[in-house]
Amino acid sequence: MTSTAGPADFHPTHVVPREGLPAWEGPDLSRPTAALDPFLPVQLLSRRAEWGEILCANGWSAWVDGRLLVPVPEPPPPAGGRPPERAEDPLPLLAHAAEALERYRRAAADLAAGRTGTEAFREATRGLRAGIVIDGESVWLYEEAGGRWLYGDGTGLVTYAVGEGPGDPAEPQQPPEPEPEPESPEPPGPEDRGAAAGVRADPARGAAAGRDAGHEPTRIVTPPEGGGR
Repeated sequence: MTSTAGPADFHPTHVVPREGLPAWEGPDLSRPTAALDPFLPVQLLSRRAEWGEILCANGWSAWVDGRLLVPVPEPPPPAGGRPPERAEDPLPLLAHAAEALERYRRAAADLAAGRTGTEAFREATRGLRAGIVIDGESVWLYEEAGGRWLYGDGTGLVTYAVGEGPGDPAEPQQPPEPEPEPESPEPPGPEDRGAAAGVRADPARGAAAGRDAGHEPTRIVTPPEGGGR
């Protein structure tokens, strides 16, 4: 962590979740630093995608997964002032989940009725993604843009879990390149065929060739008549 400001500049906007948070010196997973304690008040200074730059009361700053920070409730606005906007309104995500579910339902119905085929079903549902769990007043909604699950009770949402750590997702691995096929041996030329034929016609020549190669040649044995030993 690095020191950027004094306690007079500290105005907490969030707290660390009950599980605590790992922290990094910069928006880079290769630069870890001391973890943050549960329920520690912090001030969110800036955001960079999933990353959040935070300031602690002692003047130290670090980078964390900003999606997991718990926002501190804002005080009520002054009389006649504009009410604060609700950053975690559940209605847009509910509408998105309902639209995605209806699109999938129509595509599945057409496939089941035989009005479309498997390929048309794939095209109709390509890129479709949504997630919702409802249990009484509780709801869990998936936000694809942030890669996180949010929990709500009908009035607001808080981050419940994230799919991946902060930072850009890893690049997909490229499939391995196919190994080159072994080259077929070239057929023997006329000279080679002539040499091989000469060895078969003249066993003594073959024996001499074996001695020249540094090993005993294969002996040609004529079996006795009748197959006896």
